[in-house]
Amino acid sequence: MVHEENEFVEHISCPVCGSSDANSLYSDGHTFCFRCHARTHGDNTNHTHHVTHVQLQGSARRLQSRKISEKTCELFKTYKDNDILRHYYFDSSGKVVGAKVRTTDKEFRCEGEVSSLFGMQIFRHKTAKDQKLIIVEGEMDAMSVYECQPWPVVSIPNGAAAAKKAIKNNYEWINHYSKIVIFFDNDEAGQKAAKEAASVLPPGKVFIGFLDDYKDASEALQAGDTEAVRQVLNFNHKQYQPDGIVDARTLLDLVTTPLPPADHDYPFQGLNKLLHGIQYGSLVTITAGSGIGKSSFLREICAHLLSKGERCGYLALEESNRRTALGLMSVIAGKSLHLGEQQRSELTEIFDNTIAKWNLTLFDGFGSYDPDHIYNRIEYMASGLDTKIIFLDHLSILLSGLENDNERIMIDRTMTKLRSLVERTGIALFLVCHTSTPPNGQSHEEGGRVQLRSLRGSRSIGQLSDAVIALERDQQSGSERDVTTVRVLKNRYSGEVGEACQLKYDLETCKFNETESTKEFDIADF
Repeated sequence: MVHEENEFVEHISCPVCGSSDANSLYSDGHTFCFRCHARTHGDNTNHTHHVTHVQLQGSARRLQSRKISEKTCELFKTYKDNDILRHYYFDSSGKVVGAKVRTTDKEFRCEGEVSSLFGMQIFRHKTAKDQKLIIVEGEMDAMSVYECQPWPVVSIPNGAAAAKKAIKNNYEWINHYSKIVIFFDNDEAGQKAAKEAASVLPPGKVFIGFLDDYKDASEALQAGDTEAVRQVLNFNHKQYQPDGIVDARTLLDLVTTPLPPADHDYPFQGLNKLLHGIQYGSLVTITAGSGIGKSSFLREICAHLLSKGERCGYLALEESNRRTALGLMSVIAGKSLHLGEQQRSELTEIFDNTIAKWNLTLFDGFGSYDPDHIYNRIEYMASGLDTKIIFLDHLSILLSGLENDNERIMIDRTMTKLRSLVERTGIALFLVCHTSTPPNGQSHEEGGRVQLRSLRGSRSIGQLSDAVIALERDQQSGSERDVTTVRVLKNRYSGEVGEACQLKYDLETCKFNETESTKEFDIADF
């Protein structure tokens, strides 16, 4: 990245790609090549050619190869002095303060101060609000635009990489115009710089335009195609809109394209009734007390989806891949494969009928729970492997390795990143979260009621989730210790919340058997 606090000095050759002038030298000594992106570190030595008093030298001459007239060179103060060409820069009062210098052997340097906009001394503000200003990348482009259409046009002093800084430095002068057209080079650097420059100007008055068949205005003028430049100046430019701002009138196809009521069903009808199935682009949090069966519940949902042909990712941070794989296989096999000693032949047969046929990606972090590492892996699964449903078990252990005493802040940041990741990739993300110890009343491990405020650590977990599913079970209740109440605490999709169903876990078959809830939906449960 080019260091914005340093000034451009001159263009030099690049030892990496061999370009004669794409490499740029800055005042701290660092260089950056805009062709191959090679960069070197600075030596903190000031390389600017300081000239105390810059004076006009030479005279205006027609630039034959560029098709720029002597009259335009005189207007912009681009003078030739023997074999040296200087583009002069002026301050807001009209005093010459610097020059960009180019010699016949393509050496570039700066004299004096070069931080204003090239050509700004010409266009003194004549009305309360002048109409239109064109901003281009280089001096030759500015004069080329003027040759095509004599409108107010200026160029930035130090190339596309420093465009944003140049706009900031001359903001007041630029803002005098009621319409600003940024007309940068039609290459990757120019397109990026145009958006960055537009972002610091007042919204509503900034437009961006590019040539289709030429890199810049100078190239179009040399080709004799002045009409292409005029088309951009008059018509072919669009109002700048920051990322994330959408004109609702463009959404016709989006809102009229039919969508399925759900992308997938849950394996439990009670959840399907309240949540209307599983939707891509949603974040679903599963919460319960310790030992209630959150991981088993998650594995059953995952195995159900895998058996339907869905591609799933599973990040179990508290267990080995062996345990995760055996747990998923157990759901389909109908027996607890992780308990006791199993025959290798039997495990191979079950493996061949499950995991060998599934589109399943697991995560092996070797004990690394750095959140950024996990985010990157989830994004890779989503974007690189086209995985649509991902399971993360669980939130607390993801944060356990961070050196920060404020758990709430860590959870807020993590949930915000996970929410953003879901929106960006369009996946459905299932997240396991622990509950906090109730201040009074029955514990969650003994059948205590789980509420949104029970989520451990921060309210942001519930706020940023599309759905929150709670599991309630009394582990000490004798014959009922295997009965789990499934409760929907939040449902952004339809608003329906309350008790969804009851599940009885069968240790022999390693599955949840559903019993329809006897309690109807009650808004008081929200």
